[in-house]
Amino acid sequence: MELHSIITRMIERRITAELFELLDTSPAVALIGPRQVGKTTLALEVAEQRPSIYLDLESDADRAKLAEPELYLAEHEDRLVILDEVHRLPNLFQNLRGLIDRGRRNGRKTGRFLLLGSASIDLLKQSGETLAGRIAYLEMQPIDGLEVPPQDMNRLWVRGGFPDSFLAASDRASQRWRQDFIRTYLERDIPLLGPRIPAETLRRFWTMLAHHQSSLLNAADFARALGVDGKTVASYLDLLVDLLLVRRLEPWHANMGKRLVKSPRVYVRDSGLTHALLGLSTLEDILGHPVAGASWESFVIETLLAAAPHGTQANFYRTAVGAEIDLLLTLPGQNLWAIEIKRSLSPKLERGFYQACEDLQPARRIVVYPGSETFPLKDDVNVIPLSAAGAALLAIS
Repeated sequence: MELHSIITRMIERRITAELFELLDTSPAVALIGPRQVGKTTLALEVAEQRPSIYLDLESDADRAKLAEPELYLAEHEDRLVILDEVHRLPNLFQNLRGLIDRGRRNGRKTGRFLLLGSASIDLLKQSGETLAGRIAYLEMQPIDGLEVPPQDMNRLWVRGGFPDSFLAASDRASQRWRQDFIRTYLERDIPLLGPRIPAETLRRFWTMLAHHQSSLLNAADFARALGVDGKTVASYLDLLVDLLLVRRLEPWHANMGKRLVKSPRVYVRDSGLTHALLGLSTLEDILGHPVAGASWESFVIETLLAAAPHGTQANFYRTAVGAEIDLLLTLPGQNLWAIEIKRSLSPKLERGFYQACEDLQPARRIVVYPGSETFPLKDDVNVIPLSAAGAALLAIS
């Protein structure tokens, strides 16, 4: 077994318990996430704990076994069948539906199939209707800030959470891995999914997103820079969002009589990929670059969203007169948390945050910063470390 797989197991992934729970309650589970995020490692960990067979559908030999899928899979009704890169056999879903329904009639109602896919774009299209009522979805994200000890937080921010990048022997080796990862996505993985986009054009777009990390999306500016129209920019963005590589954070909309910003904020989800796209290898490189604050902000947002209870809605809040909240979480039960994110160890809040809190009256008002202590500011605002903010959300989950 590869070394990173062994070490990754030492980094306890919160998703593990949730995956076992879903396998015990649903006939099929789709584990989706970017390539190299650790899906296969986790699936093989599952396979060690229950009777299973593993098929990698990028392997010609394993695909050949499924030339007659119902015949082959019927022979393994008593096992969990793990199908990796399942989008390579899109016609398989109809067969899975029949096998699941037959198994239900025979008393085998849960834990039949674990489907691994590198994006939401393919799995959701193909399995949404075919396996309706028979499948649960679980997104696997890179290692986040609550899954490493505090002393490793800066390394995680610099390198990102893909296991091979985070665990690399040096910053240079980590950077090389991420550059290869980006190249492989552009030149191999995205063409396999169908879109015919020149790799260099998509690289320029992805890099522009990194430069504008956490900024409001101005599609017209991107279109002019790339020499394409606004619809093409929208299709590029949709693709990277569907591949779980970019997040589109929508603005808060409510009937409040306020003039609210309508454009989404967009950012590259993994901080390590942001830094690789910008050619930043070390902590010193990043701290000396204008993207540092926005990169830290998106790193915090991804960590908090990974910890938030299922069903949490994430937005930002901004009005035309300057009231602003970096991250507004609507928790189950309509409980609002207003979260401001600062890179400084002595954070100061602008008037816009207090004005936004007056508008919305959130239940909690938090400033997340890179320090280790908790202390109050005025008007019920508390400054807390990222680990404490994440732990508070996990406690609700």
